[in-house]
Amino acid sequence: MTQELTISLDAMGGDYGPETVISGADIALVRRPNLRFEIYGEEDVILQVLNRFPKVKAVSNFHHCEVSIAMDDKPSKALRSGRYKSGMWRSIEAIKKQEASVCVSAGNTGALMAMSKFCLRTLPNISRPAMAAIWPTLSGESVVLDVGANVGVEADQLIEFAVMGSAMSRALMDFDRPSIGLLNIGVEEVKGVEAVKEAGRLLREANMQNMKYHGFVEGDDLGKGTVDVVVIEGFAGNIALKTAEGTAKQIGEYLRAAMSRTLLAKIGYIFAKSAFEQLREKMDPRKINGAVLLGLNGVVIKSHGGTDGEGFASAIELGYDMAVNGLLTKIEVDLNEFADIRNRLEQDSE
Repeated sequence: MTQELTISLDAMGGDYGPETVISGADIALVRRPNLRFEIYGEEDVILQVLNRFPKVKAVSNFHHCEVSIAMDDKPSKALRSGRYKSGMWRSIEAIKKQEASVCVSAGNTGALMAMSKFCLRTLPNISRPAMAAIWPTLSGESVVLDVGANVGVEADQLIEFAVMGSAMSRALMDFDRPSIGLLNIGVEEVKGVEAVKEAGRLLREANMQNMKYHGFVEGDDLGKGTVDVVVIEGFAGNIALKTAEGTAKQIGEYLRAAMSRTLLAKIGYIFAKSAFEQLREKMDPRKINGAVLLGLNGVVIKSHGGTDGEGFASAIELGYDMAVNGLLTKIEVDLNEFADIRNRLEQDSE
């Protein structure tokens, strides 16, 4: 029998709170029956929902928390008011106490990152955690980071992102040596800001055994799947992510309007229905919901706040896959390798 794995849930987070979280846990439990849950939040709200999902209740421990973090709270306020007392903090702390292997929250992103950094701290050789997302492509899926945790980074941070993204790609997609691309305004080596050019030079010279540096990639390469891991600064990464989400919705609305405009179009839709169903499945953002906060001493997953139970289940399963495939160990091994290579390169240049 597969070993049980415990995930802590911040049940008050997101636009819909416990309803989404508990129903998502119920869906995930069907696909991952060895899951166990530590659930944190306000008793009078959560227990009403939990009682409707007996399978989840049977494999869960519930913990009442007197404070909930609002979606619009500033990170500093969340830390002051919610440290030690909120469901978000205590679900993160469960990892530190080794009561859970993964934390999943749909709550306030800034607060989740701030609390995670404060509670769990970063891994050795990591200066800034990053937020990594799964990106659907024409050739499958890619890892993209950072998608919003860091605004303005230096070459060293981009290299850290590349190492962490490579480890995530190997843990999730089972690549032996994933290809890495730095997002830039062109593929030529002379283009881009200095931090990106310097990071590219260092990655090329390092030639690490667990990743293959491809070079610079452009915006259209995100959808093509040109590389397995795309490294980007968080400001641009978040814009790219939101633009892709908006474009997917826009295309869906265009298709829906076009298929209902005339009788002939409606008839055509009937014949092409299976193709449209496949397209809808491919573009469903719930299937890839969940961003990983990489670089921490623990696996923390940020679910989209507006998702439903199916989407939250995807975030839970993402955390499960990261934990059972040894994400943290892979990151530490790669960081140590790069540190050794960089020291050797610096000594050779002296």
